[in-house]
Amino acid sequence: MASFVVIGLGSFGYYVARFLAENGVEVLAIDADENQVEKIKPFVEKAVIADATQKNALEQLGVTDIDAAVVSVGDKIDQSVLITLYLREMKVKQIIVKSITEDHAKILDMIGATDVIFPEKDAALKIVQTLVHPNILDALSLGPEYSIFELAPPAKFLRKTLRELDIRNKHHIQVIAIKELVPENLVAVPAADYIIKDSDILVVIGKISDVEKIRQLN
Repeated sequence: MASFVVIGLGSFGYYVARFLAENGVEVLAIDADENQVEKIKPFVEKAVIADATQKNALEQLGVTDIDAAVVSVGDKIDQSVLITLYLREMKVKQIIVKSITEDHAKILDMIGATDVIFPEKDAALKIVQTLVHPNILDALSLGPEYSIFELAPPAKFLRKTLRELDIRNKHHIQVIAIKELVPENLVAVPAADYIIKDSDILVVIGKISDVEKIRQLN
């Protein structure tokens, strides 16, 4: 069984620890606040009160044997940097750290964080995409230009095959999967003769500007 340590049990850390445990992952939850530890205790394998900025405390808790770590210590930038450094020295393979600012993210990257995340920024981006681009149901950024999008097909796509639509050449995006809602089914790498239905969700890779042009076809 995979094992994770979640350090910092504010709202983000609490839900990460809980959802990991609900998905069959062995979770060690750590926080210096007794109240936060008590809240997560019913859901995880082990929850302890400890100061994660003390390397010996992490070692005594067996963090060296953990598969991956999630660090979420609020706005305590100095603490997250120190904890990340210790986890790197302890050779934890995957270190995922919640960042507060772009400069914070650069420091975390330099000292060994394998993944740096901005939960508030990502959530805000998704809300904006939902409001501004109502046909875009979800998105996963792949960098400054490209993302993977879940897209409701425009009316002009319905009852036509992927071959007829020639989406890649005409619209500069690639359909990589289709989620069929009636009945529920995922068609990975759909064939050219697949006929688009109004109950389908297109999973595409491309630029937001090109996806927006498709939205205008309605």
